[in-house]
Amino acid sequence: MNEPARHDQDPAFRNPALSPAERVDDLLGRLTLDEKIGLLHQYQAPVERLGLRGFRTGTEALHGLAWHGPATVFPQAVGLASTWNPDLVRQVGEATGDEVMAFHHKDPQSVGRNVWAPVVNPLRDPRWGRNEEGYSEDPWLTGVMGTAYARGLRGGHAVLKTAPTLKHFLGYNNETDRCVTSSGLPPRVLHEYELKAFRPAVESGAAVAVMPSYNLVNGRPAHLSPLIGSHLRTWAPDDVLVVSDAYAPGNLAGLQGYHKDLPEAYAHAIKAGLDSFTQDDADAAATLGHVRAALDRGLLTEADVDAAARHTLSIRVRLGEFDPATPYDDITHDVVNSPEHRRLAREAARQSITLLKNDGLLPLANPRTVAVIGPLADALFEDWYSGTLPYQVTALAGLAERCETVYCEGADRVALRTEGGYVGASADPDGGPLHVGSERSCFDVFDWGGGAFAFRSCANGRHVSAGEDGVLSNDQPGPNGWEVRQTFRIEERPRGVVLRNISSGRYVTVADGVVRTTDDPDAASVLSLEPVESGAARAAEAAARADVAIVVLGDHPLVNGRETEDRATLALPERQEALLKAVHAANPATVLVISSGYPFAVTWAQEHLPAIVWSAHGGQEYGHALAGVLLGDDGPGGRLTQTWYRSAADLPDLFDYDIIASDATYLYYRGRPLYPFGHGLSYTRFAYSDLELSPADLAAGGTLTARVTVTNAGEREGEEVVQFYTHQRRSRVKQPLRQLRGFVKVRLAPGESRTVSVDVPVAELAFWDVTRGRFVVEEATHKVQVGASSGDIRLCASFRVRGERIPPRDLTSGPLDAADHDEYDGVVLCDAALDSGDAVRSTGPGAWIAFKDCDLGDQGSSACVLAVSSDEGGVVTLRLDDPLIGEVAGAVSVPPTATRHDFVEVSTPLAGAAGVRDLYVVYESEGVAVSALGFCP
Repeated sequence: MNEPARHDQDPAFRNPALSPAERVDDLLGRLTLDEKIGLLHQYQAPVERLGLRGFRTGTEALHGLAWHGPATVFPQAVGLASTWNPDLVRQVGEATGDEVMAFHHKDPQSVGRNVWAPVVNPLRDPRWGRNEEGYSEDPWLTGVMGTAYARGLRGGHAVLKTAPTLKHFLGYNNETDRCVTSSGLPPRVLHEYELKAFRPAVESGAAVAVMPSYNLVNGRPAHLSPLIGSHLRTWAPDDVLVVSDAYAPGNLAGLQGYHKDLPEAYAHAIKAGLDSFTQDDADAAATLGHVRAALDRGLLTEADVDAAARHTLSIRVRLGEFDPATPYDDITHDVVNSPEHRRLAREAARQSITLLKNDGLLPLANPRTVAVIGPLADALFEDWYSGTLPYQVTALAGLAERCETVYCEGADRVALRTEGGYVGASADPDGGPLHVGSERSCFDVFDWGGGAFAFRSCANGRHVSAGEDGVLSNDQPGPNGWEVRQTFRIEERPRGVVLRNISSGRYVTVADGVVRTTDDPDAASVLSLEPVESGAARAAEAAARADVAIVVLGDHPLVNGRETEDRATLALPERQEALLKAVHAANPATVLVISSGYPFAVTWAQEHLPAIVWSAHGGQEYGHALAGVLLGDDGPGGRLTQTWYRSAADLPDLFDYDIIASDATYLYYRGRPLYPFGHGLSYTRFAYSDLELSPADLAAGGTLTARVTVTNAGEREGEEVVQFYTHQRRSRVKQPLRQLRGFVKVRLAPGESRTVSVDVPVAELAFWDVTRGRFVVEEATHKVQVGASSGDIRLCASFRVRGERIPPRDLTSGPLDAADHDEYDGVVLCDAALDSGDAVRSTGPGAWIAFKDCDLGDQGSSACVLAVSSDEGGVVTLRLDDPLIGEVAGAVSVPPTATRHDFVEVSTPLAGAAGVRDLYVVYESEGVAVSALGFCP
């Protein structure tokens, strides 16, 4: 077809009849080099001569629009996923996208349409501080939910409503030292777990942008990952925009020290695929100066800049920025917190509520009086990425609308006494500096776990905060902000306690009657915490007078488990658990309601209480949803998307990302969890029958259909999430114990039956074969397991797959990458070069890596050549069949090398190495890295 004529008054990039690629080509060709460089920052400069407005990336919209004033607040992401309802999650994304557009129309410069959501990091470890931002520990379920939310955000037209951005690529599950720690991802974990969570939303086109993570992966900063080009961009049907995380580019030459200066670092980042630098807030000058310096030094070419600018312009074209009109022009502020969105928030909260235990107490049978107790009973909290609550329906408010309630917060009330008198607080509603005097003043103490306590002044109901000047004042509504200045540690001293502000690390002291903080621990004022009233005792009295007690406990989303802070334990805060025990002793009819962004090890409650309910922080309609479930208007609709462990002792090290070797997540965990993945009870009972598999014998390209009949065997209508898992019975490699392959959420009336099914393409049963560097479907028998959770399997059946048989490793086909080993001990994965490639480095003498089933030939290989690197040199031994007592086939001396990226080749004759054997590379020295092995016939 002929290209339409181009006129300056009607440039091609403004013609919606052309393809996005044609429009981008036209616009890119009109820009100068400086103008193209100006597109590489979060705050893109306008190009007035072409009528291009400024463009800003990065509007937060994780579970509703955030940071721009009141907007509908939906349940946290982990709560949305616990609905096991992708269509509902899509609707929430759609509503959020509409509200983004409404705010954008009012203030297009502040509220951009590139939204930084969803988060699709698999929730590998429940101690991760950002647990509430993700969806599930299962990568497939994460992909389903992330795709649903992104699809809602992007809208249903060819023109994007918003441009959803997946966070955070890749291997990101720890806040502790997050900018300098490296996540070790062996090939199977990389391909079967981490990448699997990102691919669906990108491949389907639901997400059109990706944000790399702060951490390093196998020793290389994630912002420099070659996987951006080799995987992310190859999955996508269109251009993908890659935006940096905030201030992460500066780390490349700063905290991470990966490059000597920023021009060099930024050149590498752009070549690796980074398109937009989120650095120095709105001030783009320094970043763009470093890019220009990289060009001047020959580290970048204009073609490199063009590639990055193209990705940015592609998104802007697809957002309809240059169109005469878009399908979203009529969205007004009326959609924000509209009745429809309120109803959706309530339904999302209801379906997210998960019943963990019920001995028959729930649903409540017309209670006359309900005691509503706990620090979260009459409070809703905003997390760092939630919007501003337009209104709050707390648990107390929701129940109070329905029945007579008695409320007790349950906080201990104390006085703080020093040698000079009592710590006092201002009665002014806005608060004022704390002081010391003779009159006793009281404070309520809140235990948020992990040794974090908050103090609320009884004088005005405001929390104590350490100001930037160090002075303590009772002037805050509660813990808040990026730097939470309202929490303290209580440290024991011989004559009492001292308080230490967690944010600043400074100690509380009294100087000239003013209460402030000091860096000197010896100058800390020793305090006595004089009990005034026991919160547990007051709560027990309230519970004793009621028919039933509802105790609402959990976390504060900004304290002890948030961005920048991991948890050390899974336990409930000590004073919260003491409160629960006191209430239960006073009234056995006690329901524990947990509101949290992560699992707790509520082992005592599981053993002693009749009923336990969990949900993530549920947004503005939480109280209505909770009251409806507790009182039986509808059943709990949630199921867990994470394993709830009995103790942190059941978990591997926080920094151990190898879920396969460490038996982590429900996929490999061999212990008995407190609550298994997929767990969630109903107010009725469901029976499973007639599991059928068709066909039961499949070729590699086939599709298995699994059908089962589910019957409501109880007396109430209810919802069931029918879950289908598979397990490969025999394999060359360690296989998951069970793996989710599909689910169906059904609502059934009493006595009603329904047959449900899922289709499982055989290709989805593939695993990563390290011997050949690709996915493979193995010849094997598999078992289908169907049930109400991964730990409540009701029916099983077997099917056979006629796949491949993995042959022995062919050592003559080329070099053997050291990272493609089968097993290991005492090693870490590291970067073999700045831009690409992995190596394996020993962390101490006696470390080893194993290559199973190596075909050394009938006559054997005559020599092995290893690519090695070491600061100080060392020795590597090759053994057969065992790393300790196996026959020595050869050994090499490793010379010291100039840098860790300088690999040299060393060789050794192989003695007696013939046939198919297991080959062990044994590191006799610490700090030796091996990148590859080659074999000579």
